Amino acid sequence: MDSGIPPRSPEQFGAAGRIPLAVVVVDGGGLVSHWSSGARRLFGRAKDEAVGLPAADLMPVAGALAAEEYGVAHGTYDIYDELGPELHARGSYPTAGRAKVSEPGCDRLDVLWWAYPLVGPGAGRHLILAADAGQFAAEDRGDDTSVLRIAPGFALHTEFPDADALAKRLPDILPNMGPAESNRVVAQVLELGYPVLEFSHHDRVPVTPDWGVPRRSAGHPAPEDDDGTRTARTARRAAPRPELDLEYAAVRERLEFLNEVSGRIGSSLDLARTIREVTSAAVPRFTDFAGTHLRAAVLAGEGFPDGPPDVTTIWHRVWVEHNDEPGRWDDTVPVGEAIAFPEHTPFFQCMVTGEPVLITRISQEAGDRISAQFEKRDLRPLINHRSMLLVPLKARDVVLGFMVLMRRGEREPFDDMDRTTGAELAARAGLVLDNARMYTYQENVAETLQDSMLPQVPPRMAGCDIATRYLPGTRLGRIGGDWFDAVKLPGSRTALVVGDVMGHGLNSAAMMGQLRTAVQTMATMEMEPAQLLRNLDDLAQRLGELYLATCLYAVYDPIRSEIQIANAGHIPPVLVRVEDGSAEVLDVPTGAPIGVGGVAFETMTVRIRPGDRLVLCTDGLVEVRGADIGDGLAALCESAAHPAASMDGACDTIIRALNTRGGRKDDVALLMARLNGIPDEAVAEHRLALEPREVARARRRVRAQLLAWQLPDAVETAELMVSELVTNAINHARSEPVVLRLVRTDALLCEVVDDDPAPATLLGAGRDDEAGRGLRVVSSLARQWGSTSSARGKTVWFEQALTKAAPIWSN
Repeated sequence: MDSGIPPRSPEQFGAAGRIPLAVVVVDGGGLVSHWSSGARRLFGRAKDEAVGLPAADLMPVAGALAAEEYGVAHGTYDIYDELGPELHARGSYPTAGRAKVSEPGCDRLDVLWWAYPLVGPGAGRHLILAADAGQFAAEDRGDDTSVLRIAPGFALHTEFPDADALAKRLPDILPNMGPAESNRVVAQVLELGYPVLEFSHHDRVPVTPDWGVPRRSAGHPAPEDDDGTRTARTARRAAPRPELDLEYAAVRERLEFLNEVSGRIGSSLDLARTIREVTSAAVPRFTDFAGTHLRAAVLAGEGFPDGPPDVTTIWHRVWVEHNDEPGRWDDTVPVGEAIAFPEHTPFFQCMVTGEPVLITRISQEAGDRISAQFEKRDLRPLINHRSMLLVPLKARDVVLGFMVLMRRGEREPFDDMDRTTGAELAARAGLVLDNARMYTYQENVAETLQDSMLPQVPPRMAGCDIATRYLPGTRLGRIGGDWFDAVKLPGSRTALVVGDVMGHGLNSAAMMGQLRTAVQTMATMEMEPAQLLRNLDDLAQRLGELYLATCLYAVYDPIRSEIQIANAGHIPPVLVRVEDGSAEVLDVPTGAPIGVGGVAFETMTVRIRPGDRLVLCTDGLVEVRGADIGDGLAALCESAAHPAASMDGACDTIIRALNTRGGRKDDVALLMARLNGIPDEAVAEHRLALEPREVARARRRVRAQLLAWQLPDAVETAELMVSELVTNAINHARSEPVVLRLVRTDALLCEVVDDDPAPATLLGAGRDDEAGRGLRVVSSLARQWGSTSSARGKTVWFEQALTKAAPIWSN
């Protein structure tokens, strides 16, 4: 619209009514408030020279403006006798006219114009459209046999075919303005009459703005102004040439191609999919072959590449698209190949300079030279006699990759316009690729963070077998705050935990790590489940108001065959009974989520039989959008009760059964524990007095018990470690008794309990020190050892492996 340059021949303009327009808005004081670039080209005045001046001084439209309001015009205009309708002095109706503008030193300019009065809250009071009538003149056509008479006019847009499309096109001839202002002006223009061209007083064609901005052929330059420059105005007065039509079509075709490609690429943040979209978009419309190469760091989802590429940079050919016969390129340039490009090749030139490289036609000699740079492959049959264009894929001035584009010999070779088009394609693709790269990088960081926070739960703990599963979410930003854990507690007990931080992304994963660490720490303090959740709730409130999570905390005692459970707004657990294989949802009192504050939690005790299975999960497993959560829990019960050969098999059965329902977007944490229990005959407990002789008594009890369990190879090592722990307990305890407990499972567990809350500490001992070596002995002999403390005292424990004979120790 604002180009002011006629891109078509006069005959085509007359047939279609597509003309460049000048657009001017005049305010209530008769001053110009909007001056388009088309007005600048038509009337030869820049925007800053026109805005604020009286419109009647700049354009031949004085008659369309109220004389009392706008004053006297000072321009020199000749009004044609074919002006058409008489102008209204008050400017309350639309008017149109034709006039010639005379300016010193310039040819007379023949102007067609339309003027619309505007009403409403805006500052504009007249909308004026103007065009160069000289492009329709008969003398320009070289045709003296028919005189083409043109006058501006108005008509209802409904008089023409495709009236709705014409009305929708009307905003194109308006200046840039907000939607409300634009709609107001469009409504008035449609009511007052659509601008038309009246050809020889009988053909009426609606005015449609033309956006074409063709390139001028080098053989037909535009005439120069007095100062030696070629302006749009002098270019407009040059005779139109037929080759402009071809150039206009080429520009339009390339713009349509880029617009189509922009709509196709970037539909996903998946890096691999984005690469395929970018490569496939160019074939066959723009090229016959397209291959995309990316730097290794980009493809791996690492950080932004450091520095420019060089001969050592590894590039991965990530996708190839072509319309040659199938398989022709597969052996020579296979997808997935990692390659460093030689220095003396156009590929290296493109990736180092970051600029497109165009080879209009690869000659036999050039093809031989390029192919010689690559060992063990012959590129000549694929590249010789083809046109090649290499375009870099850049983001923030750093080359992320490049595209190789080639056309077959029978097709028009790439030219400068194609180079510009290819560079624009690569620029758009580079931004999309960088977005995908950043997303992939951030997702990898988040997944690494989350994986590092998820525990490595041992498959077997005292009195129970455990299996776990974690599935990331399927939605954008898959990282979530779901977690599970199993914590070894004194008394052969095990704490089972499942939690879910509300939200997704890095923040949720970080919150999950903090809460999981807090649960682990508080679990070893031997507090009941309800108290632990209360402490966790207090901690979440201190960390910040955004810390909201659900959590289910259970403590399994295999000796007493019971489990204590407390719930903070979480999905209830499912218990599968070994007797009949039935599964039930445990009715655990549900408190508010962690972080709400001021809500009490309750502990529920459930009796367990050896072989029962407890299933804990997060809501992502049972919740499906549009379905009742009760249906999900019922499906969980049904799948959990299904017989399975192993714990891992049981978990897989649950995942398969509930994933088939579809619609899952959230991440999933699943923990299943088979509660085997510990029989009474596998537990021995002894109470000791606070006397030194009790150390020897403790050794005798240990020897007798291990021999009764038929563990003679473990006796001497166990005696030595028990002797050290009992000695420490008797020395530090404040009151009787000191409790010695032995538990036999797949390992020997020994616990020594006293009422001193100070934790046992591993100390350094010098050559002359008489104490401080006991825990070092335990640390070197035990498979694991530890100390937990509470207000009631402390428990020091060790595990001794039973799979091999214990070493012999002597005094």
